[in-house]
Amino acid sequence: MENNNQDGQINIELDEQIAEGIYSNLAIINHSNTEFVLDFISIMPGVPKAKVKSRIVLTPQHAKRLLKALGENIHRFEATHGEIKEGEQPTIPLNFGPAGQA
Repeated sequence: MENNNQDGQINIELDEQIAEGIYSNLAIINHSNTEFVLDFISIMPGVPKAKVKSRIVLTPQHAKRLLKALGENIHRFEATHGEIKEGEQPTIPLNFGPAGQA
């Protein structure tokens, strides 16, 4: 694949609908030997059912780069605004097999 952009920059386009973003207060993370799957969910108090609002599929290499970039951003945020304190985590029964929760 030929890269016609001489300075190595990538032109990234963000349409209006995507720019609005999607609220999520729960992430379910699963992986196989070839990919990581991040499901972003919005759970409302007292509502027993929630839908996945967005799913992102990453290669293991990209997942590791995302972890590093997120860690660096959290460090910069806390340096400016103070430590992010974790609140009480509600107990949510999730039986999706091997999974992580964030």
